[in-house]
Amino acid sequence: MSLLEIRDLTVTYPGGAAAVRGVDLRLEAGRKLGIAGESGCGKSTLALALLRLLPAGTRTGGQVLLEGEDVLAMKWGRVRAVRWAGASIVFQGAMHSLNPVHRIGDQIAEPLLLHGRATPAGARKRAGDLLERVGLPASRATAYPHELSGGQRQRVMIAMALACDPRLIIADEPTTALDVMIQAQILRLIEESVADHDVGLIMISHDLTVLADTCDRLAVMYAGRIVEEGPADLVYGAARHPYAQALSAAFPRVGDPASRFAPRGLPGDPPDPVALPAGCAFHPRCPVALESCAAQDQPLRAAGADRHAACVRVAPDHPLEEARPSTP
Repeated sequence: MSLLEIRDLTVTYPGGAAAVRGVDLRLEAGRKLGIAGESGCGKSTLALALLRLLPAGTRTGGQVLLEGEDVLAMKWGRVRAVRWAGASIVFQGAMHSLNPVHRIGDQIAEPLLLHGRATPAGARKRAGDLLERVGLPASRATAYPHELSGGQRQRVMIAMALACDPRLIIADEPTTALDVMIQAQILRLIEESVADHDVGLIMISHDLTVLADTCDRLAVMYAGRIVEEGPADLVYGAARHPYAQALSAAFPRVGDPASRFAPRGLPGDPPDPVALPAGCAFHPRCPVALESCAAQDQPLRAAGADRHAACVRVAPDHPLEEARPSTP
């Protein structure tokens, strides 16, 4: 049985925005799955849906099986028992996620006390131990969030996520706004935590280079759907879907002058989830779209060993049409 299995997950916000559309993913214990895509493609909505943290009025469908138990079907008491203890989340923007009027040690200790994992004295000691584990002195437990740097606050968020020894950690843009040195330290810390405790990790980012270096597998999202999924090195280095190719090409490669001096971007923006285009949602921006792409959406299909892509061009029998110019 997989640690996490997502089956046909859909999320629709009040007003009709289809933020997640039929996502299927699987994660084993001790493995790391990266989810990539531009802002507005549904990555953070997917993360929030896994722990039912979406706003009131949001409609969800499908299943989120955490060790075989459907999170979407749980009663609220069971959901509260699962959060932090069974699965935890590291939000992007630690300053906005930490309570500014409470000391960080108390905030780390809170999930331990709520889940009955420690006495007040034991929770304080555990908080100090966790701070040291993430590279901060235990004495910083008495500090308030504003007294810490951005990198230190992100370490506190990771300490909170690890407090109850969850089986699954969801990291939503955990290195956003951090300098490259602190980013490398945070990523190494997350990797060590996964390896040492055999937990599963879902890491969300727009940066394919970070995900390719950190994760075993990559899933690329566009307009609420997974458009490519497979081994991280192959999705980053030899993507099959045009959107995944564009994301990869947007980042210059070390030692490759061609990519450094002529970086490629992708014109336009992801579509409005309230008014998605007909056919493949990427076709208005796709440089190699076929006429049929405007009429028919494409399912994920085999695109090599242990990888899939939602593009007609990976089909062995795709129609031999001429590519039309994209219309950003």
